Amino acid sequence: MTDRILIVKQKFDEIADLIIQPDVISDQKRYVQLNQEYKSLKKIVDTGEVYLKLMANIDEANEIIQDGSDKEMVEMAQMQLEEAKAQLPELEEEIKFLLIPKDPEDAKNVMVEIRAGTGGDEASIFAGDLYRMYTKYCESKGWRTSVVDLNEGTAGGYKEIIFEVTGEDVYGTLKFEAGVHRVQRVPQTETQGRVHTSAATVMVLPEAEEFDVHIDMNDVRIDLFCSSGPGGQSVNTTKSAVRMTHIPTGLVAQCQDEKSQHKNKDKALSVLRSRLYEMELAKKQEEDAKKRNSQVSSGDRSAKIRTYNYPQGRVTDHRIGLTLYDLDGVMNGNIQKVIDELQLVANTEKLKEAEI
Repeated sequence: MTDRILIVKQKFDEIADLIIQPDVISDQKRYVQLNQEYKSLKKIVDTGEVYLKLMANIDEANEIIQDGSDKEMVEMAQMQLEEAKAQLPELEEEIKFLLIPKDPEDAKNVMVEIRAGTGGDEASIFAGDLYRMYTKYCESKGWRTSVVDLNEGTAGGYKEIIFEVTGEDVYGTLKFEAGVHRVQRVPQTETQGRVHTSAATVMVLPEAEEFDVHIDMNDVRIDLFCSSGPGGQSVNTTKSAVRMTHIPTGLVAQCQDEKSQHKNKDKALSVLRSRLYEMELAKKQEEDAKKRNSQVSSGDRSAKIRTYNYPQGRVTDHRIGLTLYDLDGVMNGNIQKVIDELQLVANTEKLKEAEI
Protein backbone atom coordinates (compact mmCIF):
# COMPACT_ATOMS: atom_id res chain seq x y z
CA MET A 1 0.00 0.00 0.00
CA THR A 2 2.83 2.41 0.94
CA ASP A 3 4.61 1.80 -2.40
CA ARG A 4 1.42 2.51 -4.38
CA ILE A 5 0.82 5.74 -2.44
CA LEU A 6 4.39 6.92 -3.13
CA ILE A 7 4.02 6.13 -6.86
CA VAL A 8 0.80 8.20 -6.97
CA LYS A 9 2.53 11.02 -5.04
CA GLN A 10 5.37 11.06 -7.59
CA LYS A 11 2.87 11.26 -10.49
CA PHE A 12 0.90 13.98 -8.66
CA ASP A 13 4.08 16.09 -8.23
CA GLU A 14 4.92 15.64 -11.94
CA ILE A 15 1.43 16.83 -12.99
CA ALA A 16 1.63 19.76 -10.52
CA ASP A 17 4.79 20.89 -12.37
CA LEU A 18 3.27 20.31 -15.82
CA ILE A 19 0.05 22.33 -15.37
CA ILE A 20 2.01 25.55 -14.81
CA GLN A 21 4.06 25.14 -18.01
CA PRO A 22 3.10 27.69 -20.73
CA ASP A 23 3.08 25.09 -23.55
CA VAL A 24 0.62 22.91 -21.54
CA ILE A 25 -1.63 25.89 -20.67
CA SER A 26 -1.81 26.79 -24.38
CA ASP A 27 -2.95 23.23 -25.29
CA GLN A 28 -6.56 23.35 -24.04
CA LYS A 29 -7.29 19.63 -24.39
CA ARG A 30 -4.15 18.54 -22.53
CA TYR A 31 -4.54 21.24 -19.88
CA VAL A 32 -8.13 20.18 -19.07
CA GLN A 33 -7.17 16.50 -18.93
CA LEU A 34 -4.18 17.17 -16.65
CA ASN A 35 -6.29 19.38 -14.35
CA GLN A 36 -8.87 16.62 -13.98
CA GLU A 37 -6.12 14.09 -13.23
CA TYR A 38 -4.56 16.51 -10.71
CA LYS A 39 -7.86 16.83 -8.80
CA SER A 40 -8.39 13.06 -8.82
CA LEU A 41 -4.84 12.29 -7.61
CA LYS A 42 -4.98 15.00 -4.91
CA LYS A 43 -7.69 13.05 -3.05
CA ILE A 44 -5.47 9.94 -3.05
CA VAL A 45 -2.38 11.91 -2.00
CA ASP A 46 -4.19 13.68 0.88
CA THR A 47 -5.63 10.39 2.21
CA GLY A 48 -2.29 8.67 1.57
CA GLU A 49 -0.48 11.22 3.73
CA VAL A 50 -2.83 10.41 6.63
CA TYR A 51 -2.08 6.69 6.07
CA LEU A 52 1.71 7.21 5.96
CA LYS A 53 1.59 9.29 9.16
CA LEU A 54 -0.41 6.52 10.83
CA MET A 55 2.12 3.89 9.72
CA ALA A 56 4.96 6.09 11.09
CA ASN A 57 3.11 6.30 14.43
CA ILE A 58 2.79 2.50 14.51
CA ASP A 59 6.52 2.04 13.80
CA GLU A 60 7.43 4.59 16.47
CA ALA A 61 5.14 2.95 19.06
CA ASN A 62 6.59 -0.51 18.29
CA GLU A 63 10.13 0.81 18.79
CA ILE A 64 9.25 2.29 22.21
CA ILE A 65 7.52 -0.95 23.29
CA GLN A 66 10.52 -3.09 22.15
CA ASP A 67 12.93 -0.80 24.04
CA GLY A 68 10.83 -1.09 27.24
CA SER A 69 13.15 1.11 29.33
CA ASP A 70 10.49 3.69 30.27
CA LYS A 71 7.28 2.11 31.61
CA GLU A 72 5.24 5.31 31.28
CA MET A 73 6.36 5.76 27.65
CA VAL A 74 5.55 2.09 26.94
CA GLU A 75 1.99 2.55 28.26
CA MET A 76 1.51 5.64 26.08
CA ALA A 77 2.97 3.82 23.07
CA GLN A 78 0.61 0.86 23.56
CA MET A 79 -2.37 3.24 23.65
CA GLN A 80 -1.08 4.97 20.49
CA LEU A 81 -0.59 1.59 18.79
CA GLU A 82 -4.12 0.38 19.58
CA GLU A 83 -5.63 3.68 18.40
CA ALA A 84 -3.66 3.63 15.13
CA LYS A 85 -4.45 -0.04 14.41
CA ALA A 86 -8.17 0.65 14.95
CA GLN A 87 -8.10 3.40 12.29
CA LEU A 88 -6.03 1.41 9.79
CA PRO A 89 -8.61 -1.03 8.19
CA GLU A 90 -11.11 1.73 7.30
CA LEU A 91 -8.34 3.94 5.91
CA GLU A 92 -6.89 1.08 3.82
CA GLU A 93 -10.36 0.33 2.41
CA GLU A 94 -10.84 4.01 1.49
CA ILE A 95 -7.47 4.12 -0.30
CA LYS A 96 -8.26 0.89 -2.19
CA PHE A 97 -11.41 2.52 -3.59
CA LEU A 98 -9.57 5.76 -4.38
CA LEU A 99 -6.93 3.80 -6.29
CA ILE A 100 -9.56 2.31 -8.64
CA PRO A 101 -9.01 4.04 -12.02
CA LYS A 102 -11.73 6.65 -12.58
CA ASP A 103 -13.67 6.99 -15.81
CA PRO A 104 -12.39 10.17 -17.50
CA GLU A 105 -16.02 11.15 -18.19
CA ASP A 106 -16.91 11.26 -14.46
CA ALA A 107 -15.61 14.81 -14.01
CA LYS A 108 -17.76 16.18 -16.86
CA ASN A 109 -20.87 18.34 -16.63
CA VAL A 110 -24.05 16.78 -18.01
CA MET A 111 -27.17 17.30 -20.09
CA VAL A 112 -30.15 15.57 -18.45
CA GLU A 113 -33.14 14.68 -20.64
CA ILE A 114 -36.41 13.62 -19.01
CA ARG A 115 -39.18 12.32 -21.30
CA ALA A 116 -42.70 11.25 -20.37
CA GLY A 117 -43.31 7.61 -21.31
CA THR A 118 -46.39 5.40 -20.96
CA GLY A 119 -49.22 6.90 -18.92
CA GLY A 120 -50.41 9.97 -20.84
CA ASP A 121 -50.90 13.13 -18.75
CA GLU A 122 -49.82 11.34 -15.56
CA ALA A 123 -46.46 10.46 -17.19
CA SER A 124 -45.91 14.15 -17.99
CA ILE A 125 -46.72 15.12 -14.39
CA PHE A 126 -44.26 12.46 -13.16
CA ALA A 127 -41.57 13.78 -15.53
CA GLY A 128 -42.11 17.19 -13.87
CA ASP A 129 -41.75 15.56 -10.42
CA LEU A 130 -38.45 13.96 -11.48
CA TYR A 131 -37.19 17.31 -12.81
CA ARG A 132 -38.01 18.94 -9.45
CA MET A 133 -36.29 16.05 -7.60
CA TYR A 134 -33.08 16.44 -9.61
CA THR A 135 -32.97 20.24 -9.43
CA LYS A 136 -33.40 20.10 -5.63
CA TYR A 137 -30.62 17.50 -5.40
CA CYS A 138 -28.33 19.62 -7.61
CA GLU A 139 -29.06 22.65 -5.44
CA SER A 140 -28.03 20.69 -2.32
CA LYS A 141 -24.72 19.82 -4.04
CA GLY A 142 -24.05 23.43 -5.00
CA TRP A 143 -24.38 22.60 -8.72
CA ARG A 144 -25.94 25.00 -11.26
CA THR A 145 -28.85 23.94 -13.47
CA SER A 146 -30.03 25.63 -16.65
CA VAL A 147 -33.02 24.64 -18.84
CA VAL A 148 -32.10 24.09 -22.49
CA ASP A 149 -35.47 23.08 -23.95
CA LEU A 150 -38.89 21.97 -22.75
CA ASN A 151 -42.27 20.81 -23.99
CA GLU A 152 -44.99 21.20 -21.38
CA GLY A 153 -47.64 18.56 -20.70
CA THR A 154 -51.31 19.39 -21.21
CA ALA A 155 -52.16 18.71 -17.52
CA GLY A 156 -48.89 19.94 -16.00
CA GLY A 157 -45.32 18.66 -15.91
CA TYR A 158 -43.39 18.06 -19.13
CA LYS A 159 -43.64 15.82 -22.16
CA GLU A 160 -39.91 16.48 -22.39
CA ILE A 161 -37.40 18.69 -20.58
CA ILE A 162 -33.66 19.04 -21.17
CA PHE A 163 -31.44 20.81 -18.66
CA GLU A 164 -27.73 21.32 -18.15
CA VAL A 165 -25.98 20.62 -14.83
CA THR A 166 -22.55 22.12 -14.09
CA GLY A 167 -20.40 21.40 -11.05
CA GLU A 168 -17.80 18.98 -9.73
CA ASP A 169 -17.90 15.26 -10.72
CA VAL A 170 -21.47 15.66 -12.02
CA TYR A 171 -21.48 12.78 -14.54
CA GLY A 172 -19.78 10.41 -12.08
CA THR A 173 -22.58 11.15 -9.60
CA LEU A 174 -25.64 11.20 -11.89
CA LYS A 175 -24.76 8.61 -14.56
CA PHE A 176 -26.59 5.74 -12.83
CA GLU A 177 -29.86 7.73 -12.96
CA ALA A 178 -30.18 6.90 -16.67
CA GLY A 179 -33.01 4.50 -17.50
CA VAL A 180 -36.77 4.08 -17.08
CA HIS A 181 -38.29 5.42 -13.84
CA ARG A 182 -41.73 4.04 -12.94
CA VAL A 183 -44.37 5.59 -10.67
CA GLN A 184 -47.34 3.84 -9.04
CA ARG A 185 -49.99 6.19 -7.63
CA VAL A 186 -53.53 7.52 -8.03
CA PRO A 187 -53.27 10.15 -10.81
CA GLN A 188 -54.69 13.66 -10.33
CA THR A 189 -56.92 12.93 -13.34
CA GLU A 190 -58.30 9.66 -11.84
CA THR A 191 -61.83 9.99 -10.42
CA GLN A 192 -62.28 6.41 -9.10
CA GLY A 193 -59.18 6.35 -6.85
CA ARG A 194 -57.42 3.56 -8.76
CA VAL A 195 -53.64 3.24 -8.69
CA HIS A 196 -52.04 3.63 -12.12
CA THR A 197 -48.53 2.84 -13.32
CA SER A 198 -46.76 5.45 -15.47
CA ALA A 199 -43.17 5.91 -16.58
CA ALA A 200 -40.60 8.47 -17.65
CA THR A 201 -37.20 7.98 -19.24
CA VAL A 202 -34.11 9.76 -17.93
CA MET A 203 -30.99 10.19 -20.05
CA VAL A 204 -27.74 11.57 -18.61
CA LEU A 205 -25.32 12.75 -21.30
CA PRO A 206 -21.76 13.79 -20.41
CA GLU A 207 -21.26 17.28 -21.83
CA ALA A 208 -18.76 17.01 -24.66
CA GLU A 209 -16.11 19.64 -25.25
CA GLU A 210 -15.29 20.76 -28.78
CA PHE A 211 -12.13 18.64 -28.71
CA ASP A 212 -14.12 15.53 -27.64
CA VAL A 213 -16.36 15.54 -30.71
CA HIS A 214 -15.72 17.26 -34.03
CA ILE A 215 -18.91 18.25 -35.85
CA ASP A 216 -18.65 19.24 -39.48
CA MET A 217 -21.24 22.03 -39.77
CA ASN A 218 -21.77 21.02 -43.41
CA ASP A 219 -23.43 17.88 -41.98
CA VAL A 220 -25.83 19.95 -39.86
CA ARG A 221 -29.16 21.37 -41.04
CA ILE A 222 -30.24 24.43 -39.02
CA ASP A 223 -33.91 25.40 -38.84
CA LEU A 224 -35.09 28.62 -37.17
CA PHE A 225 -38.58 28.99 -35.75
CA CYS A 226 -40.60 31.12 -33.35
CA SER A 227 -40.21 30.37 -29.65
CA SER A 228 -43.29 29.33 -27.70
CA GLY A 229 -44.17 28.77 -24.05
CA PRO A 230 -42.77 30.47 -20.95
CA GLY A 231 -39.18 30.64 -22.26
CA GLY A 232 -40.19 32.52 -25.37
CA GLN A 233 -43.18 34.68 -24.44
CA SER A 234 -41.50 37.96 -25.29
CA VAL A 235 -39.90 36.75 -28.50
CA ASN A 236 -42.59 34.61 -30.10
CA THR A 237 -42.77 36.98 -33.06
CA THR A 238 -39.08 36.47 -34.00
CA LYS A 239 -37.32 33.34 -35.15
CA SER A 240 -35.01 32.97 -32.14
CA ALA A 241 -35.54 29.23 -31.53
CA VAL A 242 -33.05 26.86 -33.18
CA ARG A 243 -33.32 23.25 -34.29
CA MET A 244 -30.21 21.38 -35.45
CA THR A 245 -30.30 18.07 -37.33
CA HIS A 246 -27.12 16.01 -37.70
CA ILE A 247 -27.75 14.47 -41.14
CA PRO A 248 -25.37 11.43 -40.91
CA THR A 249 -26.94 10.14 -37.66
CA GLY A 250 -30.40 11.75 -37.75
CA LEU A 251 -29.87 13.17 -34.23
CA VAL A 252 -31.87 16.35 -33.51
CA ALA A 253 -31.24 19.03 -30.89
CA GLN A 254 -33.15 22.23 -30.34
CA CYS A 255 -33.19 25.17 -27.95
CA GLN A 256 -35.71 27.95 -27.48
CA ASP A 257 -34.98 28.91 -23.88
CA GLU A 258 -32.86 31.98 -24.60
CA LYS A 259 -34.13 35.21 -26.19
CA SER A 260 -31.02 35.39 -28.36
CA GLN A 261 -30.83 33.24 -31.50
CA HIS A 262 -27.03 33.11 -31.11
CA LYS A 263 -27.28 31.74 -27.52
CA ASN A 264 -29.89 29.20 -28.61
CA LYS A 265 -27.54 28.04 -31.39
CA ASP A 266 -24.72 27.56 -28.89
CA LYS A 267 -26.93 25.57 -26.53
CA ALA A 268 -28.41 23.41 -29.30
CA LEU A 269 -24.91 22.66 -30.63
CA SER A 270 -23.80 21.70 -27.12
CA VAL A 271 -26.75 19.25 -26.83
CA LEU A 272 -26.00 17.80 -30.27
CA ARG A 273 -22.32 17.35 -29.42
CA SER A 274 -23.23 15.64 -26.12
CA ARG A 275 -25.70 13.29 -27.85
CA LEU A 276 -23.07 12.23 -30.40
CA TYR A 277 -20.51 11.71 -27.62
CA GLU A 278 -22.99 9.74 -25.49
CA MET A 279 -23.91 7.53 -28.46
CA GLU A 280 -20.29 6.34 -28.69
CA LEU A 281 -19.97 6.15 -24.91
CA ALA A 282 -23.15 4.01 -24.59
CA LYS A 283 -21.62 1.42 -26.98
CA LYS A 284 -18.47 1.29 -24.85
CA GLN A 285 -20.46 1.03 -21.59
CA GLU A 286 -22.53 -1.82 -23.02
CA GLU A 287 -19.37 -3.70 -24.01
CA ASP A 288 -17.79 -3.07 -20.59
CA ALA A 289 -20.98 -4.16 -18.80
CA LYS A 290 -21.06 -7.44 -20.76
CA LYS A 291 -17.45 -8.14 -19.79
CA ARG A 292 -18.13 -7.41 -16.11
CA ASN A 293 -21.79 -8.51 -15.98
CA SER A 294 -22.29 -5.22 -14.15
CA GLN A 295 -25.42 -4.70 -12.04
CA VAL A 296 -25.46 -0.94 -12.45
CA SER A 297 -24.50 -0.42 -16.09
CA SER A 298 -25.73 2.89 -17.47
CA GLY A 299 -25.56 1.60 -21.06
CA ASP A 300 -29.11 0.19 -21.39
CA ARG A 301 -31.53 3.12 -21.75
CA SER A 302 -34.62 0.89 -21.87
CA ALA A 303 -33.94 -0.85 -18.53
CA LYS A 304 -36.50 -0.24 -15.76
CA ILE A 305 -34.25 0.95 -12.94
CA ARG A 306 -36.49 2.36 -10.20
CA THR A 307 -40.09 2.36 -8.92
CA TYR A 308 -41.69 5.13 -6.85
CA ASN A 309 -44.69 3.60 -5.06
CA TYR A 310 -46.89 6.29 -3.47
CA PRO A 311 -49.49 4.08 -1.66
CA GLN A 312 -46.67 2.34 0.25
CA GLY A 313 -44.39 5.41 0.47
CA ARG A 314 -41.42 3.45 -0.89
CA VAL A 315 -38.73 3.79 -3.53
CA THR A 316 -37.08 0.63 -4.94
CA ASP A 317 -33.96 0.52 -7.09
CA HIS A 318 -34.28 -2.78 -8.97
CA ARG A 319 -30.60 -3.05 -9.97
CA ILE A 320 -29.29 -3.45 -6.43
CA GLY A 321 -32.50 -4.44 -4.61
CA LEU A 322 -32.47 -1.29 -2.46
CA THR A 323 -35.80 -0.21 -0.92
CA LEU A 324 -36.24 3.02 1.02
CA TYR A 325 -39.43 4.02 2.87
CA ASP A 326 -38.77 7.73 2.43
CA LEU A 327 -40.66 8.62 -0.73
CA ASP A 328 -41.34 12.24 0.32
CA GLY A 329 -37.67 12.79 1.11
CA VAL A 330 -36.53 11.25 -2.18
CA MET A 331 -38.98 13.31 -4.25
CA ASN A 332 -37.66 16.41 -2.45
CA GLY A 333 -34.17 15.69 -3.71
CA ASN A 334 -32.78 13.48 -0.92
CA ILE A 335 -31.38 10.86 -3.31
CA GLN A 336 -27.80 10.76 -1.98
CA LYS A 337 -28.39 7.44 -0.15
CA VAL A 338 -29.45 5.77 -3.42
CA ILE A 339 -26.52 7.26 -5.34
CA ASP A 340 -24.04 6.22 -2.61
CA GLU A 341 -25.27 2.60 -2.74
CA LEU A 342 -25.08 2.49 -6.55
CA GLN A 343 -21.56 3.92 -6.54
CA LEU A 344 -20.50 1.44 -3.85
CA VAL A 345 -21.73 -1.52 -5.92
CA ALA A 346 -20.01 -0.17 -9.06
CA ASN A 347 -16.74 0.44 -7.20
CA THR A 348 -16.85 -2.99 -5.54
CA GLU A 349 -17.25 -4.58 -8.99
CA LYS A 350 -14.27 -2.58 -10.27
CA LEU A 351 -12.21 -3.50 -7.19
CA LYS A 352 -12.89 -7.23 -7.71
CA GLU A 353 -11.95 -6.84 -11.36
CA ALA A 354 -8.69 -5.09 -10.41
CA GLU A 355 -7.80 -7.86 -7.94
CA ILE A 356 -8.45 -10.56 -10.57
